[in-house]
Amino acid sequence: MSLNILLCGAGGRMGQAISLISQEHGCTISFPVDLGDDPAQGIDSCDVVIDFSLREATLPLARLSSVAGKPMVIGTTGHEPGEKAEIEAISSKIPMVWAGNFSTGVNLLFYLTEQAARVLDGQSDFDPEVIEMHHRLKKDAPSGTADRLLEILKESRELGDDQIAHGRSGMVGARPAKEIGSHALRGGDVVGDHTVLFAGMGERIELTHRATDRKIFAAGALRAAKWVVGNSPGLYSMQDVLGLTSWAK
Repeated sequence: MSLNILLCGAGGRMGQAISLISQEHGCTISFPVDLGDDPAQGIDSCDVVIDFSLREATLPLARLSSVAGKPMVIGTTGHEPGEKAEIEAISSKIPMVWAGNFSTGVNLLFYLTEQAARVLDGQSDFDPEVIEMHHRLKKDAPSGTADRLLEILKESRELGDDQIAHGRSGMVGARPAKEIGSHALRGGDVVGDHTVLFAGMGERIELTHRATDRKIFAAGALRAAKWVVGNSPGLYSMQDVLGLTSWAK
């Protein structure tokens, strides 16, 4: 039986990629939503809502999904803290998968970064940096994936947002020990590159994922949509979908 999906952001890059492969993954885009469309008209006929739209659209869509009792998959990034808090609160009423990246490889990168960060923590002589690159049309920086990588590093070193250096310019002085570098590059048609670098004295470790086809994200989003239907209310990650959280335990 095909899974009926309300797809918000259907005209965007990710929306088009999801629509292109939905049938081969046993899904149907029952109600595509783009700018100017009203998702309320299609909410009752869908099994799950997928959001790859704009930051401003996610919260109203989450409220609508909550009232209708529809599970959600959210791939939109760049939300303000207040928006994030309300969306997370809504997940107590409906099951919700919220991820900055739906690629299997990227979520393995998250897992490997967590393991490396435990060893190369604040007591080690390694300096962490996160570098990401995306196409010239991406509007937010850092990417949602880079944000998650930075969160992993912050947690392992017990650092705050004010200890992340978003790029460096001018006479900034020597690099503080309690600092994480974040660098966002934009250009061309790059789908998505992410590197976590641990630079030590005499050696360095680099964990890198490079995406070359947007279909990997679309396939992951559809996998998440099939997984979230029937789950209990709560906020889930793509690592939950892939079983990496239980593996980590």
